[in-house]
Amino acid sequence: MYAVIKTGGKQYRVCAGQKLKVEQIPAEVGAEITLDQVLMVGEGESVKVGAPLVAGATVTCTVVSHGRHDKINIFKMRRRKHYQKHQGHRQNYTELRIDTIAA
Repeated sequence: MYAVIKTGGKQYRVCAGQKLKVEQIPAEVGAEITLDQVLMVGEGESVKVGAPLVAGATVTCTVVSHGRHDKINIFKMRRRKHYQKHQGHRQNYTELRIDTIAA
């Protein structure tokens, strides 16, 4: 069984037992959270598509860890103008383990 969920402005296809890095969620490590924005649930050939959400469907997951992604380097330059700008960014994430999908 799999589901398509929406969290942090992005959509993810998940199945039970999968680990997933999503935008940071304010929850303690080891806490169990429920994601109720389920867009689609499928099992084999049968697929339930919501309009926009599947009624009554939830995905239960456990917070495994919090962390930061690798650094992204931003470099801006204007040729012949003696202008250069260096900048870096590291986005925070929360790692989740998908426990159950309830349709």
